[in-house]
Amino acid sequence: MSENKSAVLCYTGNGKGKSTAAFGLAIRSVGHGKKVCIIQFIKSSNIMIGEREVFNKLGVEMHQMGKGFTNVRDIDEHKKGIQEAWNLAKEKINSEDYDLIILDEINNVFAIKRFDVNDILSVDECIDVLSKRPDRTNVVITGRNAPEEIIEFADLVTSCEEVKHYYTSGRQAQKGIEY
Repeated sequence: MSENKSAVLCYTGNGKGKSTAAFGLAIRSVGHGKKVCIIQFIKSSNIMIGEREVFNKLGVEMHQMGKGFTNVRDIDEHKKGIQEAWNLAKEKINSEDYDLIILDEINNVFAIKRFDVNDILSVDECIDVLSKRPDRTNVVITGRNAPEEIIEFADLVTSCEEVKHYYTSGRQAQKGIEY
């Protein structure tokens, strides 16, 4: 890949590590003096996550636009959060200001069954925006259940596969590991 050509990377699958891999790329990019923006589509700013504190210190722009789990709360609240996140994502992608933009858990948005997200954000519109991104802007898409169209469009797709997880034995999320 030439230095001038950007890529769309997709981290998907049922295993742990999708956001973690994307955030590792954010750190790597900052280490090379690149400008990074992260937009989280599901996670709420009400949740204290360790990476937010680190990214703030590193000068990484991070926006937690979600409203939390989509099976709870008001549907209109979720729709508004998704719409605001997508509007911000389009603005950042089209700005030509960033070397790396992470659309964290956007695949989860496409998989929502509780309400129709197509009137807010369709897979086709997402691909259209990504296909017109500036040459310097790499985009990372994370989340389970990546749509087949995203998998076909992306330049790199990695599936994180769960082999074993301590959640199944009843252990809770750990500070510094899951958040």
